[in-house]
Amino acid sequence: MSDLCCTPPPPSADPAYRRVLWIALLLNAAMFAVEIAGSLRSGSVSLLADAIDFFGDAANYGLSLAVLSMALTVRARAALLKAAAMAGFGVFVLGRALWSAWNGAPPQALTMGAVALLALAVNVAVAWMLYRYREGDSNMRSVWLCSRNDAFGNVAVAIAALAVFGTGAAWPDLLVAVGMAALALASAGSVVRQARAELRARPIANAALAQD
Repeated sequence: MSDLCCTPPPPSADPAYRRVLWIALLLNAAMFAVEIAGSLRSGSVSLLADAIDFFGDAANYGLSLAVLSMALTVRARAALLKAAAMAGFGVFVLGRALWSAWNGAPPQALTMGAVALLALAVNVAVAWMLYRYREGDSNMRSVWLCSRNDAFGNVAVAIAALAVFGTGAAWPDLLVAVGMAALALASAGSVVRQARAELRARPIANAALAQD
């Protein structure tokens, strides 16, 4: 009995984790508005991709908050939904990049770089807050992966802005947008694999308890 009393609650039930998710949700919603404005002003596809990603992350954090106290199977199904959103984001960005390759003009590098650096600061802060929860269930892992991917994406967008400034060409912006799409698709696959494993393991655990 003393062991049970001394065992900490699962991270998904940790009030501190809930607070972190709320902070992350508000920051991502704010950055979505900032990056949409920045992408429209600069004409950057990679900023547009990052803005859509911020919107998706804000929705994902809201979904995670809704299922925090629910059963593992519910959280795993929520993770599958979030993986679908990540995959949809990746497909959309690939299509937008292809369109811009034929019809787009080089983006404004200064606006693109400034917004990317601001987004990087926000995402590093969120990723740092979520770092301790990165090894949780598939739902928590999907939250961590979203924040990690965003930070990588912001670094890439900032580098692309320098490349656009130096070359006067649009291809660095498009290259980063395609890379962000590929990262979203890969992360979606990782979350789907873990969520499916959790859903398969749950009936086995229930059967074992029934036998006991």
